[in-house]
Amino acid sequence: MPIRGREAAALSVGVVLLVAAFAVPHLGLGTLTPIINSTPERVRAFADTAPIFGWWEAHVGWGTVPALLIAAAVVRWGPDVAGRLRWRSLVGLTWATSLLWAFSLAMVDGWERGFAGRLTARHEYLRQVPTITDIPEAVRTFSARILDFQPDSWITHVSGHPPAALLSFVWLDRIGLGGGAWAGLFCLLVGSSAAAAIIIAIRAVADEATARLAAPFVAVAPAAIWIAVSADGYFAGVAAWGIALLALAVHGRPRRAVPAGAGAGLLLGWGIFLNYGIGLIALPAVAVLLTATDRRSALRALVPAVIAALAVVAAFYAAGFWWFDGYHLVQERYWQGIANDRPFQYWVWANLASTVCAIGLGSVAALGHVFDARALRRRSGLHLLLTGALLSIILADLSMLSKAETERIWLPFTVWLTAAGALLPPRSHRWWLALNVVGALAINHLILTNW
Repeated sequence: MPIRGREAAALSVGVVLLVAAFAVPHLGLGTLTPIINSTPERVRAFADTAPIFGWWEAHVGWGTVPALLIAAAVVRWGPDVAGRLRWRSLVGLTWATSLLWAFSLAMVDGWERGFAGRLTARHEYLRQVPTITDIPEAVRTFSARILDFQPDSWITHVSGHPPAALLSFVWLDRIGLGGGAWAGLFCLLVGSSAAAAIIIAIRAVADEATARLAAPFVAVAPAAIWIAVSADGYFAGVAAWGIALLALAVHGRPRRAVPAGAGAGLLLGWGIFLNYGIGLIALPAVAVLLTATDRRSALRALVPAVIAALAVVAAFYAAGFWWFDGYHLVQERYWQGIANDRPFQYWVWANLASTVCAIGLGSVAALGHVFDARALRRRSGLHLLLTGALLSIILADLSMLSKAETERIWLPFTVWLTAAGALLPPRSHRWWLALNVVGALAINHLILTNW
């Protein structure tokens, strides 16, 4: 398979990043390392497989065979099926494939270790759920409990996110779906649905042919390793549907623009109360607005979206939580913890290596086609969307508030980059898909990921 110049350049950068990020921690280069001021035990706990958060452990599980079969089927038949299937059926199949792929990868680690027990770890939301006996009081006092070293400080993940993340699991528990298995299923269902949202958005801002080309790549993205199961998979799904509805509001029928725009605003507004970093999804949202054929179409979508998002902000403010108070306190909490021992000199570029792992080298090769001045000038929908996602990642990286674990934390942005495969020559899609799934299977079977 011939590799063209842009693909070769992007692939080379991705490979160099991967090799360097995995090799540098073993070279003893002072602060150019994943963690400092640490004992060997702490290094193993937090940097054993840097830039990925996990531990070296070659293993197989009952999810291995299904994962291999799904990977082989998508590589062999995925592009053909995506090109021929009815559109609505393709959307459903993309979601179903993404769900089964993610679940199979989780089951490589086993039911308890890979799925049901993931969200019950000591730093996770479910450990806090039993302590919430008064929801209004929890929201009202949320900011006061963010900082560490207080008698009633929130546990790590609760303190690091706005209250909607915790509330989601509290409400799940209240309706009788408590425990790790239900929480994991919830995150898996919402997170895997991002695959369907992405191709719907691409169809709206570009065309159906492009969306069909992207479908196999998003269906078996390596990011599925962290979508099942982490709360960030849930966050990614919410943000993806927010962008998809915004795209439908901009490019759909005028009479549907207001409800679609309002739906987009509600989801994106809810998203920023799930994860402070989701505020950066504003860049892909702006990219969608830039694809509008005229100013009226953009405003028809933007106005109801902004009003709905502000309604979410107002509701939380009325309940006693102001987003900016939480954001400033979270920054303090961040530097109270392990962030002080994770040198920016390493993570500023190693974060990007973990992104390579999450989207796959095949999609990395496709990113070489994103930097196309002519396509951007003519406001190509897919190029603008991918550029928005890339800029979100760059800003998150430079903020110094994302050092390590970005294969999980950046899921709301990286899921979009998996669709870059649509820009590759169609005749080469099977090869690039194969490279992506082989990478995902290798990571999942050689590393026991923390998420």
